[in-house]
Amino acid sequence: MCGIAGRLRFDRSAGEPVERALLEAMAETIVHRGPDDEGFWLSDDGQVGFAHRRLSILDLSDTANQPMSNEDGSVWIVYNGEIYNHAEIREELERVGGHRWKTDHSDTEVILHAYEEWGVECLERFRGIFAFALWDATDRSLWLVRDRIGVKPLYYCLHNGLTFASEIKAILADPGIPRRIDSEALYHYFSFLTTPAPQTMFAGIKKLPPGTWLKVSANGQTKEARYWEPHAGPSSQNLDDDLMERIEESVRLRRVADVPVGVFLSGGIDSSLNAKLFADQKETVKTFTIGYSGDNPSYPNETKFAKMMADRIGADHHELLLSRDDLLDFLPRMVWLQDEPIADPVCMPVYYVSKLATDNGIKVCQVGEGADELFIGYPFWLKMRQMEIASRLPGAGLAMSLVKTGLRAGGRGDSWPVEWIRRGAAGQPVFWGGAEAFTESQKQMLIGPDLSRETSGLDSWDAIAPLWNRYSDRFSHHSPFRWMTYLDLQLRLPELLLMRVDKMSMGTSLEARVPFLDHRLVELLLTVDDETKVPSSEPKHLLKRLVRGLIPDYIIDRPKQGFGIPIVEWFVEGLGESARSQLADFSDQTGLVRMEGVDTLLARGKVAQVWYLLNLAMWWKRFF
Repeated sequence: MCGIAGRLRFDRSAGEPVERALLEAMAETIVHRGPDDEGFWLSDDGQVGFAHRRLSILDLSDTANQPMSNEDGSVWIVYNGEIYNHAEIREELERVGGHRWKTDHSDTEVILHAYEEWGVECLERFRGIFAFALWDATDRSLWLVRDRIGVKPLYYCLHNGLTFASEIKAILADPGIPRRIDSEALYHYFSFLTTPAPQTMFAGIKKLPPGTWLKVSANGQTKEARYWEPHAGPSSQNLDDDLMERIEESVRLRRVADVPVGVFLSGGIDSSLNAKLFADQKETVKTFTIGYSGDNPSYPNETKFAKMMADRIGADHHELLLSRDDLLDFLPRMVWLQDEPIADPVCMPVYYVSKLATDNGIKVCQVGEGADELFIGYPFWLKMRQMEIASRLPGAGLAMSLVKTGLRAGGRGDSWPVEWIRRGAAGQPVFWGGAEAFTESQKQMLIGPDLSRETSGLDSWDAIAPLWNRYSDRFSHHSPFRWMTYLDLQLRLPELLLMRVDKMSMGTSLEARVPFLDHRLVELLLTVDDETKVPSSEPKHLLKRLVRGLIPDYIIDRPKQGFGIPIVEWFVEGLGESARSQLADFSDQTGLVRMEGVDTLLARGKVAQVWYLLNLAMWWKRFF
């Protein structure tokens, strides 16, 4: 796991060759992603240059350092990630023959030789998480590639050439890159708590979507293609056995490392299963848990359940209790690590649990993201399914319009029920993602006049519609839960949940691995119909059935509590007045939000929504 950066100067550019000083400046901004080593490479003609910061996980020898080339120097790579099946692919390449190896078991070198052998189709063989840049001197092209699920980020900017990096701040180390806010991306941030790929909050800086490659020729021509997206694989005749086999395999693959590997343990089903399967394959596993000091009714501690599970599997368990002061102290670093706003306060516990792991000698941890989306673990999704079914019944459009009119007359015109009814009446899916910040009506109340003019006529359906069309083309039979899973695999997971994990864990020089998001497991679960996953309105019914007997019933049957923080108590105690002051300054200086709208949210006690705006204001102050 590492940090990568680089630049390609186009043939037609009048600018100077790529300079090492620029590469060094870019690498310095992401030193936290790779504190173990740094490396640089410049082509002889100054056309292209790579920078690399290494967090040594596999093949710890110096020969595995990057940037790395093939035998004759015609192909160069900088790479962030892990190919879990690298040994299997290397064996295949050795059987084919014709490749000279300089490392003992580096997965980076496997990518190089796999590309030599199979071209970009080599991606079909990789199981893992990765973002890499590969320069092919033979046809003078740069390839940028992001893994199927989007666990690892990759950003780029086409400005007098192409600049790329693992983090936006590294691109901004180039003084020639302008800093401007992308108005459309900001509008969508108000919808999704993040910006949908390929947009970022910075105009002109893009992020590569999951499962996508971008080929950039030295003459400036670009070609982008999606090599994978969520789809149903072959169906199973023995579903329970096949699912458990794939989950166990996924956990086993994510143990591959030459350094210590641990597990984040919250005390819920997902992390408990991770820890149990990991412990079954290893004598002692280190587990890590975050809790909160004091009495916080909005978010009770789960530490006792995590400790009970850790004791059951004989884990070497570590826990840390956080306070409101920890949140306040962390805010400046949080904003810096985020790059662009990730309006999820869970960034805080993710950072601190990652730091707890690194402080205890761990370089890699397994995390539980993805299980709720694949196994339908959110009670809210059951409500949305019923809304979706109702919106498609004969005569539903007229009935919904009447209900919407009644709710507006009752002063609830900006409520979520009105927004869902509006979508259904328009023939759109009701579900627009597992994390939505503001309704379309609320956005009009909040956004400032200049932004309102720039985004006039824009609707966040514009961001969802392409995904809905691709889903409809791929799945002939509409299933509400399948749509919800598909959409979150394309938007909320890669650009919000997985980015909070990547940015915060790598901020402590820790690699996070995600067993539930192995693409073969995803493909199998997308074959499963709604009734099999949730036959009795019980969230995560299928997974609970699978793990009964593997983990204790008191873990399986206790009410779901998502990973969060006591934001209500902490906001009231320490952030309220400061938040309003910062938002007032932001409003005055940018005109991007209306304070009247902010004050309305404060008066209504909408703490979470005010947090989304505060995250935006802190980001603007830090980067602009």
